[in-house]
Amino acid sequence: MLIGEFRHTIDAKNRLSIPSKFRQEMGNQVILTTGLDSCLFIYTMSNWEKVTSRLAESESSMLQADNRGFNRYFLGGAVEAEIDNAGRILVPSYLRERGGLVGNKVVIVGVRDRAEVWDEGRWEEYRKNIQGRADALAEKIGQTSFL
Repeated sequence: MLIGEFRHTIDAKNRLSIPSKFRQEMGNQVILTTGLDSCLFIYTMSNWEKVTSRLAESESSMLQADNRGFNRYFLGGAVEAEIDNAGRILVPSYLRERGGLVGNKVVIVGVRDRAEVWDEGRWEEYRKNIQGRADALAEKIGQTSFL
């Protein structure tokens, strides 16, 4: 399970170091794709298969414009990324742009089955917003038997 928050930088060659804790679970190859909420998602190959299978299951998508659009957005921007011997992946420029990674400082957040890559400033804003609403969110989730 991917959990935790790690601060890293993207170097001048667009390489991002993956936290060693995550590399143990991820293996040598991952999928990097456009995420939601202005970040990037990193999936292990096995979790990527599960995600794409779920998308295929709802695949009356060929007949629904919203489903076609989301599949194009999510799957069309995805790339296979090899984790090199130094534990880094290459982040294509178009994904940096889509993920809002404007500077070289990023935060990598473990979210159970994926890691998210956030611009450091954007992450701080998002985290503070959620932190201020955490009790209300827990209450809302609890209504659907969360814990």
